[in-house]
Amino acid sequence: MKLDVRRLGPMDYGKALLIQEDMLKKRQQGIVCDTLLLVEHPPVLTLGRRGREENILLPRDVLTQKGISVYEVGRGGDITYHGPGQVVGYPIMDLKDRGRDIKKFVWDIEKVFIRLLKEEYKIDAHREEKTYTGVWVGKEKITAIGIAVKKWVTMHGFAFNVSTNLDHFKWITPCGLTDRNVTSLEKLTGREMDFDLLNRQVRDYFVEVFSEG
Repeated sequence: MKLDVRRLGPMDYGKALLIQEDMLKKRQQGIVCDTLLLVEHPPVLTLGRRGREENILLPRDVLTQKGISVYEVGRGGDITYHGPGQVVGYPIMDLKDRGRDIKKFVWDIEKVFIRLLKEEYKIDAHREEKTYTGVWVGKEKITAIGIAVKKWVTMHGFAFNVSTNLDHFKWITPCGLTDRNVTSLEKLTGREMDFDLLNRQVRDYFVEVFSEG
């Protein structure tokens, strides 16, 4: 099955959301093929369907002063931070072509990062099937996942912490979890990351995993 990967580069969250919604309609209509959008956002908070306002730890007026927008979106999950140094991916994919299996779709996204981290950086990462979504190194999340499925076409997606400013996660209770923390590839390796290289690696591993069927 054909998969188109488009790297959008640095982009405001609102603009990227409009592109997702347009691509979603086109995929539902069969105008475009399965597509992965790769993007990097300025600091922004997104609140999913199960999101709770109390998981935003800074007052709204303080966030406004910092220029931080808060978007309420239709994906799964709670509160998430996006910011520079984070590879954000939005798969716009028709699951009717993939067995209508939402759980496998999420597992395959997790597999992308488990495989990438192991093969490229010798880091053992894992999923937690019966507890939390995402990809974890120990008890720290390195990739958050939250999707929506509309007429069997996916939108929203994943956020992979490469060189993200982890202090910004103190603005929220990440994913609504009080017993876990977040990490980044830069923190785990102790060295500066090549962000362009990481975008290419995410692209290549995503294509590899989703080509396996």
